[in-house]
Amino acid sequence: MVANGVAMADGRDEPAVQGPYSPASSPDGSFAPFRFPAFRNVWSANVLSQIGSQIQLVGAGWLMTELTSEHRMVAAVQAASPLSMLLLSVLAGGVADNFDRRRVMLAAQWFMLLVSAALAVQAWLGMLQPWSLLTFSLLVGAGMTMQMPAWQASVRTLVDSRVLPQAISLNSIAFNLARTVGPAIGGIVLAMAGVSIAFAINALSYVAMIVVFTQWQPSVAPPLRNPLLPSIMAGTRYVFGSSPLRRLIFRGAAYASAAMALQALLPVVVREGIHGNASDYGLMLGAFGVGSVAGALLSQKLRRAGGAELTIGVATACAAAALAGLAIVHTVLTAIPFTFIGGVGWTTCLTTLNVGTQLRSRDDMLGRSMAIYQAVTFGMAAIAAWCWGMLSDLAGIRITLAVASATLVVSGMVLRFLLPMPAPGEGVLLSRN
Repeated sequence: MVANGVAMADGRDEPAVQGPYSPASSPDGSFAPFRFPAFRNVWSANVLSQIGSQIQLVGAGWLMTELTSEHRMVAAVQAASPLSMLLLSVLAGGVADNFDRRRVMLAAQWFMLLVSAALAVQAWLGMLQPWSLLTFSLLVGAGMTMQMPAWQASVRTLVDSRVLPQAISLNSIAFNLARTVGPAIGGIVLAMAGVSIAFAINALSYVAMIVVFTQWQPSVAPPLRNPLLPSIMAGTRYVFGSSPLRRLIFRGAAYASAAMALQALLPVVVREGIHGNASDYGLMLGAFGVGSVAGALLSQKLRRAGGAELTIGVATACAAAALAGLAIVHTVLTAIPFTFIGGVGWTTCLTTLNVGTQLRSRDDMLGRSMAIYQAVTFGMAAIAAWCWGMLSDLAGIRITLAVASATLVVSGMVLRFLLPMPAPGEGVLLSRN
């Protein structure tokens, strides 16, 4: 059942304690969700799977720089997952709200395992070309996209609603912890064993999630099955009919479109800007991952201290500084701090928007709400990544990064007034456990 949410005394958009619980007993620490065994098991398996995904991302990104000199193709393989979200997220949200979410996630994991295994075989045989590599990357992204709304909507079944924001942040930390470890491992694997082994490791990493999802038996009511297309249309009307959700989505799209330039063009920065190698690329991605973990931890403190608008402002400043810095550096050592700052900004912003969207969505619309948020935000990031790659082909990597930095600053200042972040408690819906 959905209850009307109210702002807490300190202005936080977090669930108030309901029912028999008292504020004094509320487990509101950052790591409180680990007290729930189901969450702990799924989170641990997810870290392993995400490490494998990061190893594959390093391999695919670096391999594309060897297969082609076109910056837009390098950017495209980095944007494969966001592009999949643009194409499939809304469908995935409808599936998540109309089918058994555990089975949806299991099917997605098996699909990604098979695709990654086929990619490893193709790489071993030396048969990959730029477009085939991009196709395999899109297929892996499609599997991830079909799983994501079901996974995000399932978090509420893993923990108490009192610690839902912490659980969301810990999921972000899982991904970004993998971003810290995975690229470093990926760089070593590429240097010592080759790209096909990197892809094979990713295929094996899905086994942990398959085992956990097979054993997990959540106590949830079966979903009310509705025709898929009307269900998607109803979700779209719900999301865009809500002013707080609409503003969160458009702010996310604006931020991701400009900030994505860093991730999309990082292989080009390493190969051409600082004349690095695959290990340097893994190190740079690792620095981005460390920054992302810091950003996930920082976002909750910033939201509590100054609200969502301040948090998004800090994230925008970090990303703009990172892009501007990478436009002028010439060595790995000078580039790493800016990549770290970029990771801080990226996760600080997207964690804040993710929490805001989840807390403002009805239970029966949650899968579709998250899917539409992802489709718009990451879909725009994918389109922008291709555009940044084209601009880099025409004007050079350094000018492109400078333009992206300026775009972030201007859009952040303008949207602060045109599309302000929801006020504390505005539109918050709290689920009673």
